[in-house]
Amino acid sequence: MKKIDQVLKKVLKNIIPLDSDRKKIITVAKNLKKKLLIEFQKADIASIIELEGSVAKDTWLKENPDIDIFIRLPITIPRKDFDQSIIKIAKKVTKNSKHIEKYAEHPYLETFVDNIRVNIVPCYQVEIGMWKSATDRTPYHTKYMNKHLNPELRNEIRLLKKFFKGINVYGAEIKVGGFSGYLCELLVLHYKSFKKTLEAFSKYKKTIIIDQNNYFINKKIDLTTLFSDPIIVIDPVDKNRNVASALRLEKLYDLISSARAFIKEPSADFFFPLPITIFSLATLKSKFKNRGSSILFILTDNIELVPDVLWGQLYKTQRSLRKLLKNNDFKILRDLVWTNEKTLTAFIIEVETCTLPRIKQHIGPPLEFKEECTLFLSKYSKNTSVYSGPYIQNNRWVILLDRIYNNAKILIDEKLITNNQNLGIPKPILRALKQKCNILVNYEIANTYQNNVDFAALISSFLEGTPSWLKSYYDKNN
Repeated sequence: MKKIDQVLKKVLKNIIPLDSDRKKIITVAKNLKKKLLIEFQKADIASIIELEGSVAKDTWLKENPDIDIFIRLPITIPRKDFDQSIIKIAKKVTKNSKHIEKYAEHPYLETFVDNIRVNIVPCYQVEIGMWKSATDRTPYHTKYMNKHLNPELRNEIRLLKKFFKGINVYGAEIKVGGFSGYLCELLVLHYKSFKKTLEAFSKYKKTIIIDQNNYFINKKIDLTTLFSDPIIVIDPVDKNRNVASALRLEKLYDLISSARAFIKEPSADFFFPLPITIFSLATLKSKFKNRGSSILFILTDNIELVPDVLWGQLYKTQRSLRKLLKNNDFKILRDLVWTNEKTLTAFIIEVETCTLPRIKQHIGPPLEFKEECTLFLSKYSKNTSVYSGPYIQNNRWVILLDRIYNNAKILIDEKLITNNQNLGIPKPILRALKQKCNILVNYEIANTYQNNVDFAALISSFLEGTPSWLKSYYDKNN
């Protein structure tokens, strides 16, 4: 534990904001609030402008000073006006900044002021439980945390957030599917420290249930019947909401394994991961050759959708491509989807082999099923696609049949471009793939790799396969 404390003390020195950092953030936030209030008064829109999020709760990291300004509006304002009026005013106030319109449940504005990321978010002025939009809860989250946090807990939260960022499980957006900042805060509030939070996850065996306000303590209700998630953290301001509902299982597993490793061998590398080593083209070629597998790269341009919608549709497409390959007997070793949200989108699928034998075994019914056997024999006895059989093997009729597709690249090309019905791929993704789709195998990716450093880092990391924290852990234990 002494070694852990030494590491945490070192990390804290690098993530706690300095007084100068705080002064700059508060100044920017106050100026923006003032300008927004003036513009909304001019537009005769009653509103309450408030600073929310990690800055308002003082749980932000020195390196990530996002400012979240919420515009609380009367419920008489239609949701459609968020886009037409509210965001328009926000753009006017930050007219010299770069704007990115984003969508959660409704639009909000992301911009930069003095190199600080600012989110301007509309929501409704409602009482607890009378939510009209998901963001209506946020002001109540801020009030709740400020009521229960002290300086020590705030620093414990900083440690947890930084650790989660270091192992790539931070962020509840669809792209990540990890732990939100608010969830980090609730975990520390419950377990009382960073160390105890990690200890709890290192011992994970069954669903973790946290009900901070004891909404269900005196009720004979099994929360696992209400929420099917592996972690259930009841929102203190909304008993019907699981704050951890966005968490994907693989992110939970990443946390469990890294928590165990950190407790055994504490290191600042978990918080500050080593940069990815990008392979040279010669090394890249050698990596592909030595693997002996086939890595398929399906490339298209950026798809013009807001990030949450885009990533949701990309993950759905990934599942459809996975199903397509499996249904045609290709064994998938690993796959992922990636986009820089600017110029390039890629589906990456590693299969054992790109080319299968022309024939495959097709097993028919057992002999005791007389009618089924008759149908099987009538269908395949004189079928020209049958290479061998029907014959009996282990009490079942069997044939060796011609595959419809024995090349993964050809399968994907034909299905995506010419015969894409019933694939389950969202229309915007399908349109993009039909307009431009490059399907490459292994070293054929070299040109794209050479001309896109972010993509090169992704491929190098994919081929390496080992997360940064695990490499560091093994280096110190071998």
